[in-house]
Amino acid sequence: MRDMTMVTNAHKANGASTIPLIPLTPEQELTTRIRLAQALQMSLDPAEVLNLFYTHIQAVVSLSSVLFKFGNSDSDLKIGRECLHHCDYRLTTDEGYLGEIIFSRNKRFAEAELITLELLLSTLIYPLRNAIRYQTAMRHALLDPLTLLGNRTALDTALRRELQMAERHHHELSLLMIDVDFFKKINDEYGHHRGDLVLCEIAKGIQAACRGSDITFRYGGEEFVVVLGKTDAEGAKIIAERIRQQIAETNIKYNGKAIGATVSIGIATRHSKEKEHINDLFERADKALYIAKNSGRNCVVSSDEMHINS
Repeated sequence: MRDMTMVTNAHKANGASTIPLIPLTPEQELTTRIRLAQALQMSLDPAEVLNLFYTHIQAVVSLSSVLFKFGNSDSDLKIGRECLHHCDYRLTTDEGYLGEIIFSRNKRFAEAELITLELLLSTLIYPLRNAIRYQTAMRHALLDPLTLLGNRTALDTALRRELQMAERHHHELSLLMIDVDFFKKINDEYGHHRGDLVLCEIAKGIQAACRGSDITFRYGGEEFVVVLGKTDAEGAKIIAERIRQQIAETNIKYNGKAIGATVSIGIATRHSKEKEHINDLFERADKALYIAKNSGRNCVVSSDEMHINS
């Protein structure tokens, strides 16, 4: 694997050819790098930056695929079809490890082509780093720093999108409002640090009980919201009850004691033939939650049941 920093270190490529190729002239190299640098400034999306790089270098080095493996836990980015012969580069900057990039094709890379790739990779490193930084900053701006769930800004965006999709495709959409029971008592008895740990465990419990398509948010304080796409009132109640049970069975050990918590949950469902504003959905879920809190807590109430019983 080649190590690409601003100074190129030791390298290793799979199947480098010994067939001599004519490298780029200094004028060709400069022109190519200028055009590439200009193109890479057009986007702050890592996938688009990588695609621009892949497209532009085809004129000087033919490739079948490029794969970028992020230095963190993000999913890999891949363009094209992976082939037998490849060359691998570890990308680092003065700030540390950025990730690994792998080029492949169905014939060996000549040494002159590898040299050209390295020259052009030096043009890619910082635009790619900037795009990753921007994407990370945007993602963090939509996260609650304590629980790492979506925050209220993310909730507003997601709910607006899901509501539009539900109206367009005539799907049902449900909303769960979740409130931790007697949370002030937990804070008073064990301290705010332990209270924060309880919130984090509850957030994990909610996610564990939800489906992969469900979207979870911290609404504020000890309140959480779950958006359930393509889910009717009956399905929402099943998920809500699963969440309630999951939280009730969760304990945090502290000084030999188990800190337990329960939640109350209110449900509102937008039915497929109805047109409803986001605020209306929230208001109905909030009313259902209020009834759950006044019905002994640690229970689930649906606004549909409120309508039936009225």
